[in-house]
Amino acid sequence: MSQFGDSISRRSLLRAGGAAILAPALAAPALAQGQGDVIRIGHLTPRTGFLGPLGEFAVQAATLAVEEINAAGGINGRKVELLSEDSVNPQTASAKAERMVQRDKVACLVGEINSASALAISQVAMREKTLFINTGANSDALRGADCKRYMFHVEAQNTMMVRAAGRALLEKGLVKGKKVYALTADYAFGHDLLKQAKKFLAANDATIAGEDLIPTELTDFSPFLLKIRQARPDVVICNLAGAQITNFLKQYSEFGLPFPVAGFGFDTALAWGAGPGNFLGTWPVIWHHMVEAPSAQKFVAAFKAKYKRPPENQAWGDYTATKIVASAMNTLKSTDSTKIVEYLEGGAKFDIHKGREGYFRPWDHELMQEMYAITALPADKVKNPYDIFSSTAPLPGPGDSLEVLATTKDENACAFPA
Repeated sequence: MSQFGDSISRRSLLRAGGAAILAPALAAPALAQGQGDVIRIGHLTPRTGFLGPLGEFAVQAATLAVEEINAAGGINGRKVELLSEDSVNPQTASAKAERMVQRDKVACLVGEINSASALAISQVAMREKTLFINTGANSDALRGADCKRYMFHVEAQNTMMVRAAGRALLEKGLVKGKKVYALTADYAFGHDLLKQAKKFLAANDATIAGEDLIPTELTDFSPFLLKIRQARPDVVICNLAGAQITNFLKQYSEFGLPFPVAGFGFDTALAWGAGPGNFLGTWPVIWHHMVEAPSAQKFVAAFKAKYKRPPENQAWGDYTATKIVASAMNTLKSTDSTKIVEYLEGGAKFDIHKGREGYFRPWDHELMQEMYAITALPADKVKNPYDIFSSTAPLPGPGDSLEVLATTKDENACAFPA
């Protein structure tokens, strides 16, 4: 059984509430069969629980993308309709994905943040031969042992996140010869991220001074902060997720611990949730609202105008994936998933609201793209609630291949099932 299956059986969080939410969802009135003059996109993402704050950005961004696509003439002259639902947990995500494909006749599936739920959706997509673009799940296994021919990834894999943050941490002298204390989210994403982090730390002569798995529902970090104080590490590595990170950073600041903080997985909304003065350390992001590319700033302006706040990186993922889907369908003049898969595997390049265009690797369907490492600004340097960090230049640099941060075939082999 894959690590996802192990995680699903181990974590009660991923099972809780599924039956209660699933029953009314499946009993909802059916939409008319067939798409007619409308092209439907199925959008699944967590809208409750510890990933809910990120899912809210995802829904807003996908909605904005569809509005812009329709304003520009739709897809092949047809209006696009977004069907957006809370994926809740892997079981519910699977059932809702199946319903969207079989009953609602969606042309494709977009979204997700939870790695176990993304795997569940990908299994439906593979069975139904329907395109699925993952916008937020990071696990390397989704690009390796659990890869699927009909699943593509706008989100970066964990290895890319580790290597992006790692470059910045090496420059700051926080890795080589250092003692590290690691806190890790106790579900599929966290386990995979810790695995990749340990590879990086071992390769750069760092040692693990302590580590703890943190239940996703935990809100009080006091016992772990006391353990960190006693261990006196050189750096605290935070492999947490969603609201866990916000809660940890707030409480870490309250404890006044002197050890530098860093992380190998991050979403900028979590920095905003912690707030100036509480947000600390260096973290990797796939995108942020201060990226200077013209299309990035156009997206930021449109999102701000509609939602009165800037978009963060999860918003970027769902917006970008939806725009890629529309671009591919318009180019091919078709909504056929198999044709789109072949097109994306063929090296098509897309404006992904960064300095360089992106493309999907044909052998694992990971989007090759620039990334960034951000570092919290001192409280006295913060001028508003959103611009609370500085950023590296794009990683990799302009003279490097976009593939240098990603795993190789030898590191993470993918064999697409027939």
